[in-house]
Amino acid sequence: MSNVFSLFEKRIRNAVQSLEIEGISSQLISRITVEPPRDPAHGHLATNAAMVLAKPAKMNPRVIADQLVAIISADSDVASVDIAGPGFINLRLTDGFWAQHLTDIVSSGTRFGAASAGSKSKVNVEYVSANPTGPMHVGHCRGAVVGDALANLLAFAGHDVTREYYINDAGGQIDVLAKSVFLRYREALGQAIGAIPEGLYPGDYLVPLGEKIAQTHGDSLLAMDEAQWLPLIKEAAIDAMMDLIRSDLAALGVRHDVFFSERSLHAGGAENSLISKAIARLTDMGLVYKGTLPPPKGTKPEDWEDREQMLFRSTDVGDDMDRALMKSNGDFTYFAADVGYFQDKFDRGFSEMIFVLGADHGGYVKRMEALGRAISDGASKVTIRLCQLVKLFRDGEPVKMSKRSGEFITLREVVDEVGRDAVRFMMLYRKNDAPLDFDFAKVTEQSKDNPVFYVQYAHARCHSIFRQAANDMPDMPQGQDAWAGADMSLLSDEGETALARKMAEYPRIIEAAAAAHEPHRVAFYLYELASQLHAQWNRGRDYPALRFINQENAPSTLARLALVSAVSNILASGLGIIGADAPEEMR
Repeated sequence: MSNVFSLFEKRIRNAVQSLEIEGISSQLISRITVEPPRDPAHGHLATNAAMVLAKPAKMNPRVIADQLVAIISADSDVASVDIAGPGFINLRLTDGFWAQHLTDIVSSGTRFGAASAGSKSKVNVEYVSANPTGPMHVGHCRGAVVGDALANLLAFAGHDVTREYYINDAGGQIDVLAKSVFLRYREALGQAIGAIPEGLYPGDYLVPLGEKIAQTHGDSLLAMDEAQWLPLIKEAAIDAMMDLIRSDLAALGVRHDVFFSERSLHAGGAENSLISKAIARLTDMGLVYKGTLPPPKGTKPEDWEDREQMLFRSTDVGDDMDRALMKSNGDFTYFAADVGYFQDKFDRGFSEMIFVLGADHGGYVKRMEALGRAISDGASKVTIRLCQLVKLFRDGEPVKMSKRSGEFITLREVVDEVGRDAVRFMMLYRKNDAPLDFDFAKVTEQSKDNPVFYVQYAHARCHSIFRQAANDMPDMPQGQDAWAGADMSLLSDEGETALARKMAEYPRIIEAAAAAHEPHRVAFYLYELASQLHAQWNRGRDYPALRFINQENAPSTLARLALVSAVSNILASGLGIIGADAPEEMR
């Protein structure tokens, strides 16, 4: 009975099936929902059942609503049923139902709202996947947090989740990195390198790597041709940059299960690589052909190479144009690497592949979705989530320059200044596809206007109440078992019952957020729950009879502590999904 809304959705759908109305199909019934009313004064639950059925049944929705009310009213958990507007149905549940449900919430602990592990699909979430050319910057931060929190959310909702990082270690940017490192290697040997040439990476973060290579190889690399030293430097540079990236991610509390190397897709040569095998499979499916492509939009005709080439027939699977698989020099295109990578993921058994990308990857959406449909023959779903830019401010003024890189603000600089929890929570306090303003001053202030502080303070306040109860009433038992045995019917104040109803929404929030791949919904919900907890605490200051601890009434105190424990558990659960701590004290 963890999800009240699903429970009554099932009951109301059963009631609909018992009606003798023509035109009602199972597909139509699946559109019936139960949710919180927009105005809490209207009741505890609201359903659109009559509105959904009216048009297909060619009946007035209020007539259908009247028939449903007669059935729903007989439910022993329903206190009253009302019809509103053109035919919406509002329900109020009995005090006994809410008392039992609150007991269930307390008994479930921090697993309230979670689905059984492994009960749902096998999902791959790929996020961050920054080029291994330097420290992570704030532009990577949002995608890292969204992807990691989404993976947490899906796992909590019962999916078998693999967190993946795709290392772009086979492109031209790696050659640029190696040449940049070689300059720092020469510098470490005492050579004057002058200004860093345009097109190379100028950041000081490469200086320690140049010094390390000098210690390892001495000046031996100086006598080598570029073709000899380049692969040596590339290997060292990739390893060093990935160590740097892993360290940055760890500071943010982001982890991955798999680090997948793009180079592994090319291993085995033209005939035996993962890319060539995947293309061969598409060829067997009739999706590869020789042809020409029109010039891209904005390309001058004289700059366009009009030649016959190997193409993927991606327009057959939903793309807006076919895609090249081979360059004029015989190398595979970047898209061809995607073909091999998708095939590898599908072979690993994922029923859904989610990619969290920056807003500048909008052009990838259709081609990646099309590729997923082709390789899996529609068996696997591909979902792309784009993260809009983050703008940094300090007291309202834009922040642009970095002390470390000289070009951009690094992720580590932001985390070191304001803390992991503030970064993670605020990166989720807007929907991923909406721009985000991040003000260093605002995310560290201790006020209601700072969501992460307000939510964490609510959790700390719950534990402060427990400590006070242990001090004021040392003989009263505490802990989950004691609280689960409390008489929840004693919680009759409107603020207490409102808290119970708000907590009942948590499983529904989890299900909806997981289905929509929107972890920001959890952050919004936590703020609302925290606000109600703080409001009830403040009411106790004004009205002593409403205080959570009443030394003259142990049964009432035990029930209120149970209520507080349920709030604490849900706050801890939601903060865990976000990836932030749930502190028991705040100073």
